[in-house]
Amino acid sequence: MEVTVKLFAMLQRYAPEEPAGPEPSAGHPFEVDLPDTSTIADLLAHLGVPEREVKVTFVDGRARAPMFRLAAGTEIGIFPPIGGG
Repeated sequence: MEVTVKLFAMLQRYAPEEPAGPEPSAGHPFEVDLPDTSTIADLLAHLGVPEREVKVTFVDGRARAPMFRLAAGTEIGIFPPIGGG
């Protein structure tokens, strides 16, 4: 199944490299092909993103846990912890 992924802030470094053109900015969508029974945790492993670097994951605009099962055509936004003050 194919899903659309957006990585934000420092997580953008885990996005696959484009064959040509400039490096995409944070939040730039890209497609990922996964097995039909994949979860958010499976997606993170596929991309090489350590779970400890993820604060919240949204699937079609709703916050979801790592064991949430994905469906074809969904959009996943992955955010790191944010600091500031």
